[in-house]
Amino acid sequence: MCGIVAVLRRPSDRPAPDLTGLADLLAAATAALTQGASHEATQIDDFRAAAAQLGTVDAALRGSAGVRALLADVPGRARLNHELDRQDRLVREFEAGLDEALHPDPAHVEALNLALLEVKDRLWAIQRDRFRTADAVAGLAGESTMVAAIDGFLSIQVALAAIDRLEVRGRDSAGVEIVVRNGALDLDDARLAELCAQRADPLHRDRSVRAVDGALCFVYKAAAEIGELGDNVAMLRASITRDGLLHGALANETARVMVLSHTRWASVGIISEANAHPLDQAEVGRSGSTYASAALNGDVDNYAELVGLHHLEIAPEITTDAKVIPALMARGIDAGLPAIDAFRDAVASFEGSVAIGAHTSAAPGRVFLALRGSGQGLYVGLADDTYIVASEPYGLVEETHRYLRLDGETPANPDNPSGSRGQIVVLDAEHSGTLEGVQRLAYDGTPVPVTEVELATAEITTRDIDRGEFPHSLLLEISEAPASFRKTLRAMIIERDG
Repeated sequence: MCGIVAVLRRPSDRPAPDLTGLADLLAAATAALTQGASHEATQIDDFRAAAAQLGTVDAALRGSAGVRALLADVPGRARLNHELDRQDRLVREFEAGLDEALHPDPAHVEALNLALLEVKDRLWAIQRDRFRTADAVAGLAGESTMVAAIDGFLSIQVALAAIDRLEVRGRDSAGVEIVVRNGALDLDDARLAELCAQRADPLHRDRSVRAVDGALCFVYKAAAEIGELGDNVAMLRASITRDGLLHGALANETARVMVLSHTRWASVGIISEANAHPLDQAEVGRSGSTYASAALNGDVDNYAELVGLHHLEIAPEITTDAKVIPALMARGIDAGLPAIDAFRDAVASFEGSVAIGAHTSAAPGRVFLALRGSGQGLYVGLADDTYIVASEPYGLVEETHRYLRLDGETPANPDNPSGSRGQIVVLDAEHSGTLEGVQRLAYDGTPVPVTEVELATAEITTRDIDRGEFPHSLLLEISEAPASFRKTLRAMIIERDG
């Protein structure tokens, strides 16, 4: 159990929404909730109408455009908050009344519960997802107001939030790699070269930086044998926030950011920054021209055999099996293979159940994914001009509920059932958020086109998985059990003859 997250984004052409208009929509939703709370005959329709209006506001505040609006219009945000607080009070008071009474019509109460649930989900999404994301982006970006910087730090925030949720899969270490292309810094400048040299690290550890083919690759990692949920992400966030070099790279409207991140449950290799993913292709004494980086869920069971077969010269500090992924991918590219073929050849040689995320300097703006076997999962969320990759749907539902699930078991080629089992997906940042930028192959190279009907809709929200102030999810479940049981009984107790 580990967690992979990747975020690719293209510049959005959607203008920032007008918060005054959104506040008017929220005021209408408040009126509908007020009406529904006092008129039983229309309350289900009223609550559904309020939920629809809240959904419109939530959609408008998503993505870069929504973040920019919330950061730029402080008075407008205050008005939104005022209406949301009123709605929150109305819902709480109405629910308290429901819990105190017996209900002669269970079907009505069940429908009312569903309408209330939709209202609460939309309220939560705006207050906890949209507002919290904007605040987190502001904390990362500092004084910067450039659109490209906001976009870049939004991608970083989305990755950090997803890793925070995926830590339940493993949290002994975590890593984030941020690739900045077309940034503000002159990569030929002697001072920048000196800074990169000072932060160069052949082991790809925390705060290492590498200039590669016109891009800057920043790495942030945390590793600890003992810790609490959230510790790693807090450390990564602090390191990113105070990195002046990263901020300088994003100080240009042409800057583009790609993020690959991972949270680990160590199965092969000790817990250390050198073993934290993503790992790069660097080998001792080998100077290839291709840069590659990768993260792994699962185990490459034949890792030792591959190291010997290909004479990989891996630094002794690196003992995780994930190292073979970027090393073999880079070697294939250096040998003349296109990036996708080098990646496919590498992952096809692995034994075991694996999920993999990778990128390379040979294919800028692209992320390579692979899934084989039944023990792992990878989901590609399609959001507002954005792809969000996560190992579980709950890693991407803050930004989108539409996703493509990779299939690691079904053969794509009946003439080669064993070799075509497993899928490879390549995501192109230039088409982020659309199916146009999703290329899918079977492990044997058989094309597997993606269609709209394959996109699933997540049935959970961040409200379902939020642990609040509780240190772990089990304590949250225990604490919420009485209230959940009481809500279940709303439509199941009927008074008859006293």
